[in-house]
Amino acid sequence: MDRTIWSHTLGDLLRRSAQREPGKTAIVCGDVTWTYREFDEICNRFAAGLATLGVGVDSRVAVLSRNSHTFAAARFALARLGAVLVPVNFMLKATEIAHILRHSGATMLMVDPELAPVGREAAASDTKVTRFVWLPGEEPTARPDGMPGFDELLHDAAAVPKPSLDARMLAQIVYTSGTESLPKGAMLTHEAIIAEYVSVVIDGEIQNGDRMLHALPLFHCAQLDVFLGPSVYVGATNVITAKPSPDNLLGLIERYRINSFFCPPTVWISLLRSPLFDTTDLSTLVKGYYGASIMPVEVLRELLQRRPALRLWNFYGQTEIAPLATVLKPEDQLRKAGSAGRQTINVETRVVDDDGRDVAIGQVGEIVHRSPQLLQGYLNDPERTAQAFDGGWFHSGDLGVLDDEGYLTVVDRKKDMIKTGGENVASREVEEMIYRIPEVSEVAVIGLPDPKWIEAVTAVIVVKDGQRLQEQQVIDFCREHLGAFKVPRRVILTDALPKNPSGKLLKRDLRIKYTG
Repeated sequence: MDRTIWSHTLGDLLRRSAQREPGKTAIVCGDVTWTYREFDEICNRFAAGLATLGVGVDSRVAVLSRNSHTFAAARFALARLGAVLVPVNFMLKATEIAHILRHSGATMLMVDPELAPVGREAAASDTKVTRFVWLPGEEPTARPDGMPGFDELLHDAAAVPKPSLDARMLAQIVYTSGTESLPKGAMLTHEAIIAEYVSVVIDGEIQNGDRMLHALPLFHCAQLDVFLGPSVYVGATNVITAKPSPDNLLGLIERYRINSFFCPPTVWISLLRSPLFDTTDLSTLVKGYYGASIMPVEVLRELLQRRPALRLWNFYGQTEIAPLATVLKPEDQLRKAGSAGRQTINVETRVVDDDGRDVAIGQVGEIVHRSPQLLQGYLNDPERTAQAFDGGWFHSGDLGVLDDEGYLTVVDRKKDMIKTGGENVASREVEEMIYRIPEVSEVAVIGLPDPKWIEAVTAVIVVKDGQRLQEQQVIDFCREHLGAFKVPRRVILTDALPKNPSGKLLKRDLRIKYTG
C-alpha cells in the first residue's frame, strides 16, 4: 500500500479522538476547559497562525514553558505542520538553554510569561531564533511586550496548511542529560513515538475512561509521551497543572475525581507526608505510576497500605526509547519490589557483557534494547549514534540484572548518571563546573541515597595543598552557573579520592563509604 495516501502522525491521533469523542472533556487547566472537538479545532487554528510566521515542515520550534493547556496545544499544532518540537528544561540557565537552541537550529521560541526573560537572554546568545510566541499559563498573566500571544495566533482553521506528512518524519528533538558535559539531541520520529504510545496503552492500561492528572513537567518525555500523548490517543480526560505541591495535587485529585496519576517517588513521598493525605477524598485514585528513580520498598509498602485500592506501575526507560522500555505491573509490586519489570510489548531487552553477549541470569551487564520506539540518532553526532547502536542494539548505559523470570533490576548507571527528584544529572557536567573553582584539586560527583530526592547530588572534593575552601562556596558557585537541580546538595571535603591501579576513579567506593 502506498503510504502517501494515508497519514498516521501525532496530529492524526488527536483528530481521530475528536471524531470519536467530540463532546468529551479533553483538557482542563486552571479556568480553561476544552472538549475534544474544541481541542482539535484550537490546534488547527494555532497551526494556521504559526504558519503565517513561517513555521512549516522541519521547522525547529523550541518550547520553554511550564505546564499549560497551551503547551499541549503547541505539541499537536506543530505536529500538524510537520514542524519539530524541541522541549526545553525550564530549570536550566540561559547559557544552557542557548546551547540547545543553537544545536537544534531552532528558529522560534515559545515561552510562558515567567520564562520570557531567560528565553530572550538565551536566544540572544548566537542562536537562529528570530521569533517568539507567548504561551499563557495556568494562571492569567499579562502578555510580554513584543511577543504575539497564543490567542492572537488562533487563525481561521480552514487556512491551516496540509503538508504531505509521513510517520517516518522527525517529530521532536529531546535533549538528554547524559554523561557528557553537553546534552545530546535525541531525534524521534512520529512512528517511534506512536509505537511507544501503543506500549504504554497496553502495558500501562491507559484507557478512555481515565481522568489523568499531569503535574510533572511536560518538557520531560515521561509526562509528555508516556502520559499526555497516550491519554489523548485513547480519548481520556487530562487535567494539567504547573504546581506539583502536595496540597495542590491532593486538591485536584479530589476536585476532578482523578483516577490516574504519575509522579516520581519523591512526589509520592511528599504526598504521603502531607497532613492532607488522610483527610482528602482519594477514593477515585485507583491507578498510580512511578518512574525516573527507584521507589524505596518501605515507601511502596506504606503507599499500598494507606491506599489499598491503588494499583501501581513502575515504568523504566530513557529519552532515546521514547521513553518506555520495561514495566513492573501491579501484581508484581511487592513480589518483585525494586525491579524495573519486564520489557514492554514493542521492546526487546537484553543484558550483555562488553562483547555484546548475554550474561548469565543474576549477573550484572549493560542493558540494551531493540525497538521501533528508538531514536533515529543523535542530532549532528554520527559518532555517538554509531557507538550507541553498536552491534545493532541500543546501549542504554545502565547496568542491570535479569532474574530467572525475565525481570530486570537496574543496579547502577554505567556512566554515573544521577537521578535526583525525577531529573537526570550528568556527574561529569557538574564536575567540570566545580573544576573551575581555583582551589579544587580533584572532584567526584556522585548520587547518595536521600529520603526526599532519592539521590542527592554530592560533590566529593580534594582541595589543593595550601588552599582553603568552604562547602558553601562550592554550592554558591554551582548555583550561579547551573540549573538548580544540578547544584550539589552536599559537599564533602576529603584528602584523596579512591582509584584503581590504572588511576581510574572508583565512584562505587565513594558511594559505599558515604552511604548511611
